[in-house]
Amino acid sequence: MHRFRSIVPRLSRSSRFRALPISTRQFSIPSNAVPLPEDSSGLLCARGGDLYHVEFEIIEPVFKIIDTTLREGEQFATTFFEDKRVIAQMLDDLGVEYIEVMNPLASAQTAKDCEIISSMGLKAKIASHVRCNMVDVKEAINRGITVIHMYMATSPALKKFSHGKNLREIIEAAKEAITYCKERNVEVRFSCEDTFRSDLADLLEIYSTLSEFGVDRIGLADTVGVASPLQVLDTVRRIARVVTCEIGYHTHNDTGCCIANALLALQGGVTHIDTSVLGIGERNGITPLGGFLARMYTYNAGYKSMIIERYNLRVLKPLEEYVSHCAGVDIPFNNYVTGWSAFTHKAGVHSKAVLQNPSSYEVICPDDFGVSRDIKLAHRLTGWNAVGERSTQLGLDLSESSIKEAAKFIKTLADTKKVDLEMLDKALQNVGGGRPVNYGIQG
Repeated sequence: MHRFRSIVPRLSRSSRFRALPISTRQFSIPSNAVPLPEDSSGLLCARGGDLYHVEFEIIEPVFKIIDTTLREGEQFATTFFEDKRVIAQMLDDLGVEYIEVMNPLASAQTAKDCEIISSMGLKAKIASHVRCNMVDVKEAINRGITVIHMYMATSPALKKFSHGKNLREIIEAAKEAITYCKERNVEVRFSCEDTFRSDLADLLEIYSTLSEFGVDRIGLADTVGVASPLQVLDTVRRIARVVTCEIGYHTHNDTGCCIANALLALQGGVTHIDTSVLGIGERNGITPLGGFLARMYTYNAGYKSMIIERYNLRVLKPLEEYVSHCAGVDIPFNNYVTGWSAFTHKAGVHSKAVLQNPSSYEVICPDDFGVSRDIKLAHRLTGWNAVGERSTQLGLDLSESSIKEAAKFIKTLADTKKVDLEMLDKALQNVGGGRPVNYGIQG
């Protein structure tokens, strides 16, 4: 039995390390750790010529979505939501379980928005993101809010320049607000702002104390997007051991890990994930709603069925289009699911396979999300199978040799100039009509 704590940073002390009955000579391991197959829980690690299996528990994710487009999304640099009811209704139509709005003290219109959205009769619970103080909490509840999401900085970097309170003062302030909420049957979450730059011992004391005190949910907030996936898994697991309440997770995308970190947080025991439409938010934003849905859709066959049943995925595209307009940004070409190239196939090998079986190169069915597939045909990488599919679409009954002639012509022409679908169609019609393949096409 071998025990090493330094192989994988920040793994739980309870992780078990055992030698595997195989030699490293059988494997090429380019780095210290490589993933095991999907049905395994752990990592393979190389140390001193031996292979070790680092085991840890993976929890099957059970989650609710807290969409914070109307709070975090409003903090995006160019956002202006003229009528937040439109977004709230679309989020509710999609099926998110919570819709988070701004602190009503932010502005007079924001206070009105809290009242309006709270009175819309939506299925989703309406939460307000407030500071952990009684003024904020009371104002939100007075505006009809039924879920309070309060926060207080706990990292040394933020405590000094935020509130200056010590650990005991943070806990007492949270207890006072929790008591006020529970007396009024208001659901309440407490988050340690900048969780992943906070001292772990402080986090464990705060969260365990507030869980025992009766908070409905604690929140882990990667405020600056600094955490790595394994760090998230380890931290969540440590905290989950000392609480009995639900656990939320909010992460920023400064280092590009937000979707991976959200998944690892769920596997560690988190129950609620914060998202925003297109991921818009402060700086580089947070976990994108569409990307998170895509990740869970593909988690396994059971999750695919659950996501399709629970959420109206066809609302995602018009929702993103509306939010992108409000934010003054374009939807990226490679955006999860709804980007214009998300289901675009070009290479001949890809096109042939997708025409025969879309799942060969697509892990997501575009129809489930109300978007379409696009197979590019007129270019130098095209194949005759794809060109043949186009001839069928045009209603042409062409021989294989005619199709190959048209494909060869287009590929050759595309080596010297940009070609388009109109040119391909003309070439197919030419060979179908007994004319030279290049007839009427500018070379």
